[in-house]
Amino acid sequence: MEVTLEIIVRSTEIDVNGHVNNAKYLEYLEWGREEWYERSGFDYETFLRMGIQTVTVNININYRHECRQGDVLTITTTPERMGKSSYVLKQTIANSRGVLCADAFVTSVAMDTATRRSREVPGQLRVLFSEQQ
Repeated sequence: MEVTLEIIVRSTEIDVNGHVNNAKYLEYLEWGREEWYERSGFDYETFLRMGIQTVTVNININYRHECRQGDVLTITTTPERMGKSSYVLKQTIANSRGVLCADAFVTSVAMDTATRRSREVPGQLRVLFSEQQ
């Protein structure tokens, strides 16, 4: 399931170089993942009822083009691959002119809320990845 989120770059997100600070891109990606989880039916409360939390363990990001104040950005999130206890989401950030500003692969692990250890990704979440293949 592909999910998009549109945002507008605010003045508080701009650094001394006049463009979006690199750390802010990570926040944009997080907003995109939260939107993906919610639209997929996996908000925070749903995960808690299942006895799991998701933990980001790796982000591999490429900064391709600067973003500036007032830019309208689209964050796209799609399932990429599934492991036993981990999974990868592919994310992109593009501006309203269709220019790719960043792309990333974000690896998360399913963590048992009681033991605080990794556990197998629940079948309900796995289904969203099998639809991509």
